[in-house]
This record gives sequence, C-alpha cells and structure tokens, in this order.
Amino acid sequence: MYRATTYDIEVTAEPFYLEDRSDPDDSHYLWAYRITIANKSDQAVTLVARHWQITDARGKVEIVDGEGVVGEQPELEPGDSFQYTSGCPLSTPSGFMVGRYDMQGRDGAVFSVDIPAFSLDAPQATPRVVN
Repeated sequence: MYRATTYDIEVTAEPFYLEDRSDPDDSHYLWAYRITIANKSDQAVTLVARHWQITDARGKVEIVDGEGVVGEQPELEPGDSFQYTSGCPLSTPSGFMVGRYDMQGRDGAVFSVDIPAFSLDAPQATPRVVN
C-alpha cells in the first residue's frame, strides 16, 4: 500500500493486477486500484477535481484531469473517509501513476492533496515504485 498525507488529508493507494482481464500477447495489461481518502483535519472538505499522470514502461505519459472521482465529489467531515476503486489499462507490463486531488474547504479555499506515486506491475515486471 502507498500513502501520502497533505494538510492532514491522508490518501492511500492499493493497485491490483487483473490477470484475467489482461492479454499480454496483445500488449493489453489492466490494473484496478483502490483509493482511500481520510480526512484527519479539523475542517470539512470536498474533493472537487482529480489530476493523474500515468506513465508506462516506455515513458509515454497520459494526463487525466476531471471533476471529482468515479462520478462523485465526496464531502468529508473531520474523521470521515471515502473509498473508491477504478482501473488503468497500459500497453506495457509496468508503469506508474501519481497525482493530486483538488479539495475545497467550507471557507471556499481550494488546496491540492498529493496522491502517492504507485507502481503498476504485472507479475513478470520489475517494480517501478517501491513503497
């Protein structure tokens, strides 16, 4: 599991290789990843946007930006957590993801929270990011 804490907002990431949905002979590799966001601060926050950088083993970078996560903009009161699962396809057997969430406090201030870099590695690949 990979973990980062910014402004008392803790983000953990846990990737899973989906062997049964991958086809290495066709250069198709698929991962799921579970993200948990825990609000350890003393203010309510809302996740308003996501920013991902996905890099494959050849160094090809894809940027993914959007509102919220999995169609939601969760609001987290102090002590709350939110968990979701999503996926990432690559054409190489390894790569990594890193990013940030834009959070908004009740006072309207927007700030960025780090998503830890995490490795996407098929069983035959060498890990790129070690936690």
